[in-house]
Amino acid sequence: MGIYDRDYSRANPPMGGMRFGSREVLGRGRRGFSVTAWLIIACVAVFVIDGFMQKQSEWVPIGTYYMIDQEAPASGALILVHTNPLWRGSGLPEGVSYGGMFNESNVKVLGRDGKVTTMPRLTGRMLLDANGSPIGVAEGQFMTPLKRWLHFSTKKVIGGAELWRLVGFQFLHADMNHLLFNMIGLFFFGPLVERFLGGKRYLAFYLLCGVFGSLLYLLLNFLGWLWIGQLGLPELPGLLVNSTDVPLIGASAGVFGVIVGGAILQPRTMVLLFFIIPMRLSTLAFVLIGMSVFFILIGDSNAGGEAAHLGGAFAGWYFIRRPEQLHDLFNFFGKVDPTSKHFAIKGGVRSGASSAAGRSRSVGKTDKVDRILDKIPREGIQSLTPKEKRILEEASRRDRGQS
Repeated sequence: MGIYDRDYSRANPPMGGMRFGSREVLGRGRRGFSVTAWLIIACVAVFVIDGFMQKQSEWVPIGTYYMIDQEAPASGALILVHTNPLWRGSGLPEGVSYGGMFNESNVKVLGRDGKVTTMPRLTGRMLLDANGSPIGVAEGQFMTPLKRWLHFSTKKVIGGAELWRLVGFQFLHADMNHLLFNMIGLFFFGPLVERFLGGKRYLAFYLLCGVFGSLLYLLLNFLGWLWIGQLGLPELPGLLVNSTDVPLIGASAGVFGVIVGGAILQPRTMVLLFFIIPMRLSTLAFVLIGMSVFFILIGDSNAGGEAAHLGGAFAGWYFIRRPEQLHDLFNFFGKVDPTSKHFAIKGGVRSGASSAAGRSRSVGKTDKVDRILDKIPREGIQSLTPKEKRILEEASRRDRGQS
C-alpha cells in the first residue's frame, strides 16, 4: 500500500472510520493480523479465561471500611464512612476481626459532608469486635486469580513495587459491556493510528497511553490519601479520596489515547457518537476529555476510571506529535517495524563491513521517513513536497517488497 492509499491522505475519509472496521482491522494479509487485531484478541482471550476462573474467585478487601451507627434506629441500616482514622487503609485495628459476608442493597451511608446517601449495593464482610458483635463492614470484591495478579492499585505499585501491573491491568475488564465498549473504540480508531506509526511504534504508543492513565490515577489517589487520610484536610475537587487498595482495570486509557491520536491525525473525519450523533473526530475527543474532567471534579463513583482516561488522552496527544520517542521501546525484538530506526534489516542481522554500511544507509533513509511522518500531524498531509511524497512512496513499497 502506497502513501496515497493511507486514510489520512484522503480529502474525505470514511464516515466514522468504518473502513477501519472490516478486513483492514481483523483480516489477514500478507503480514498476518494487525497489532490492533492482536490487542483485541488478547483482551477477549483474557476475558474468556477470566470467566472460566470464576469458581476460583476469592473475596479481597479494598481498604474501605464503614462503622455501623449505633445511634440509628434498629430498622435503618445507617452506616458511617471512615469514622475512625485508624480504619483508613487495609489493616484492621486491634481487636477487630472479619465476620460473615455482607451483601445488602440500598444501604444508607453518612458521608464526610454529613449528608446521607444510598449505596445501591455494598459487598463486603462484617467487622466484629472482641466480643463478636458487628460494628462495621469492610468493603471488598470477589477476584479471580487473574484479577488478583494483574489489577492496578496505588498500594500494589507504590507499596509493593509490583510494576507489571502498569501493563497487566490494561487487559482486564469488569464485564461484557466494559469489554465491548473498549473494543469498539479500538476496532474503529486503532487502525488509523497504527498505519501512521507502524506496528511496533503503535504497540508502544497504545501501552504507554495505558501506563500514563494508571500513573495519573496513582498521582491523584496518592494526593487524596496524603491530603485527607494523613493531613486530615477537607476534600479538594479533583483528588481521588478512595482507598489506595481500590483496583483499576480496563483498556480505556489506551483507547482514549488512540482516539486522541486519531483526532490529531484526522480531525475532520466524521464519526457517530453512540452510533447516532454525527460529529468530527476532533469534537468527539474534546467531548470525551471534557466529560472525564467533569466527572473527576464532581467526585463521580468512577472518578478513578475517568482519571485514567484523562492520563491516556494526554499520552495520546503527546506521543502522536513525537513519534520518534517511540522508536526504541521494542527494538530489542530484532526484526523491527519499518518505521523504526532499523528499517532495512527486516531479513536479519548482516555481518561485516557491508552490514555496517547497509545499516548506516538504511538508518539514514529511515530518519528521512521519520522526519516526514512527524511532519504530517503537525502541518497536515497537504504540506508535503513532491520529493517527500516520493520518499514515503518508496518506503511503503520497500515495506511490502514491491519493485
